[in-house]
Amino acid sequence: MQITSQIQTNYFIYMTKYALTKSFFYTLLFALFITSCKKEESNDINNQTSTASEAIAQSEADPDSIKTEEAEKSAPPVIQKNGFYNALAIPKEKKKRDSVYAAFSKKFNEKERYAILALNRLDSKNKWNSDTLVVPSKIDTTLMSYSPFPLQLDVLNEVKKIVVFSYPIQAYAVYSNGTLVKWGPTSMGKKTAKTDRGLMFANWKKKLAISTVKSEWKLPYNFNIHNTHGIGWHQYDLPGYPASHSCLRLLKKDAIWLYSYADTWILNPGGATTKAKGTPVIVFGDYPWGKRKPWRKLLDDPNANNISVEEMTEIVQPHIEKMINEQNNREKVADSIKAAKESEAALTETESVGN
Repeated sequence: MQITSQIQTNYFIYMTKYALTKSFFYTLLFALFITSCKKEESNDINNQTSTASEAIAQSEADPDSIKTEEAEKSAPPVIQKNGFYNALAIPKEKKKRDSVYAAFSKKFNEKERYAILALNRLDSKNKWNSDTLVVPSKIDTTLMSYSPFPLQLDVLNEVKKIVVFSYPIQAYAVYSNGTLVKWGPTSMGKKTAKTDRGLMFANWKKKLAISTVKSEWKLPYNFNIHNTHGIGWHQYDLPGYPASHSCLRLLKKDAIWLYSYADTWILNPGGATTKAKGTPVIVFGDYPWGKRKPWRKLLDDPNANNISVEEMTEIVQPHIEKMINEQNNREKVADSIKAAKESEAALTETESVGN
């Protein structure tokens, strides 16, 4: 979306906090919002063919449909120019808030609203659980144009699948052979129930799990990553800050996507012990408790949340050997199970023909 020079001027006046009365402030904000620029006739990002991430997000039946090329060279996150993000103030008064929401809905379509809320770590249920929304000047409904994670990490070239969760920016990323294939918002453990950090592995999954904290909490597309502590990722409210009881909350589409993408563990006969581990998961960092929300900093610096290649490499490097060893072991176990099933099927067919 383009913004006219007059709108930019008014917005600059608003952001530099010139002396405006409260009523005039909201009137100006609302006027700016509903009269701001028309859509571009052509939006290159939104007119592109659906990405692999979008395709698999629409279906949970094909976990191997993502095709990626091996990362040859590490690449940093997307770099944005100053002024890429704008602020949309949300009035506390219900009537004014409803008016702003009506304008918001008129200006942006459903997918665009979904993307904007995701950037603010919100879902539609909690859309106004904030006094300010960070809004990009161009809307990419895949979110990939706003990725704070490196686009490629050569340190992960040999790791076929990995999911990382950043506590500081409340976001997750998925890498396949070093290439970033998806990222999105999350709400992790609150200050009194922080999510465990470090390397873990995906264990079991269930389309609708019941919380062990409160039985009335239903957890759609739950994927456990710490069986002892009962930690997993699943769909649940995203209120715009860390609010869970140590689990990793996701938007529904993201929860479905990861439910299909990640590999579970493989248990020994009887289920008492683990024969092979699932997809590796790394949780790192800490949230700036009591301080400004990290994504709000994008208004001052559009690259404030970016995690450099060097930072991510330092986080991941200590776990590479273990992840690759577990990955290789899982492949051997899976191949062994497959061969045994094929042999059993062939034997059954032979016996059937013989009879």
